[in-house]
Amino acid sequence: MKLRFAALATAAVMAAGPAMADLVVPNLSYRTGPYAANGNQYADGFNDYFTLLNERDGGIGGQKIQVPECETAYNTEKGVECYESTKGNGALVYNPLSTGITYQLIPKVTADGIPMYTPGYGRTSAKDGAVFPWVFNAPANYWDGASVSVKYLLDQNNGSLEGKKIALIYHNSAFGKEPIRTLQELGKKHGFTLTELPVEPPGQEQKSQWLQIRRDKPDYVLMWGWGVMNQAAIQEAANIRFPMENFIGVWWSGGEVDVLPAGAGANGYKSLTFNGVGQDYPYYEQLKQYVIDPGKASQGGPSIGSAVYSRGMYAALVIAEAIRKAQELAGTSEITPAQLRDGFEALNITEERMAELGLPNFGQPIVLSCANHGGEGQGRVQQWNAETKTWSLVSEFATPDAEVLEPLIQADAQAFAAENSITPATCN
Repeated sequence: MKLRFAALATAAVMAAGPAMADLVVPNLSYRTGPYAANGNQYADGFNDYFTLLNERDGGIGGQKIQVPECETAYNTEKGVECYESTKGNGALVYNPLSTGITYQLIPKVTADGIPMYTPGYGRTSAKDGAVFPWVFNAPANYWDGASVSVKYLLDQNNGSLEGKKIALIYHNSAFGKEPIRTLQELGKKHGFTLTELPVEPPGQEQKSQWLQIRRDKPDYVLMWGWGVMNQAAIQEAANIRFPMENFIGVWWSGGEVDVLPAGAGANGYKSLTFNGVGQDYPYYEQLKQYVIDPGKASQGGPSIGSAVYSRGMYAALVIAEAIRKAQELAGTSEITPAQLRDGFEALNITEERMAELGLPNFGQPIVLSCANHGGEGQGRVQQWNAETKTWSLVSEFATPDAEVLEPLIQADAQAFAAENSITPATCN
């Protein structure tokens, strides 16, 4: 059934009814199944940021934040069930940490008038706010990641990838398929050959793919993986002695749990990131004082400061800043989902604001608008040191190739609008 824009607008207005006394931000987490090792860390970082705000500041604008968890097991059907079971409790925004769930929720949040925030995942073309008014995907999306990967490789090869061979090993799902079109276009532009190697979820069995890599001898391997797929891929790469410095994963393939099982074999492995690494930030001193020492850390704090934990914390930070902006614009602390959407569209997280939050140089500035729900899309590369068991940043933030990406985003967004009879908003 096609979505009618007028009906969606009416539903959105109805959803923007009386606000709850507290600010409700559901955590659609997954602590079970083959993706739990990663999901646990993200959920903990997400929870702990809001706990810090509650304990130190009394919430946001005098309103405490509730973060009810609902277990999805990274299952799309369960994710939709979690959405339906929690949306009536005053939910302000959703962050499902699943591209599959995100795709299913886009029409639902649009009809219900509830923002969805999908940092670094989900539908890339949701960056186009005129077509996707309720979805936000700053600071970067998958196509940004693909472009930043290629820019990094260009830097490593004196500006030319002509004649190079790049293999993409990917989770055979909506998530894993996201970068393919972008990499194909970038291959045409820069003269490299792309080989696509799908891995069936959850991804533990990859021997045939890595035998092909050993046979084809690509210059570089990129990976769009998650959960156990990452561990298996890094181990297989080590088994065939693929040069780890030429193996680069997306940001969801760059956690400690991904590299530790391979031991010394993972040394030199790289991944993308859109945020800083480690705990050398004033933020963690505040977290220790108000959350860790009083025993309020999520699950007791087993993964504080890890790469995926930091990403969950960053997602909570952006949501919190959007809530602050929404309260400022609305002139009330008891905001509605529609008012939060306005807060997202007026979001401006500067370098100075990140320093005030205790995270200087942690992430790129984020400036959103009606038309741009994705920000600038910058990313950088981190590298694993197996001896010290730490990540280190090995590149500066790079801006993706707008010449390639913007036409792809516009084409995909316009196709979605046509398929669903949506008249894009007029953005000033």
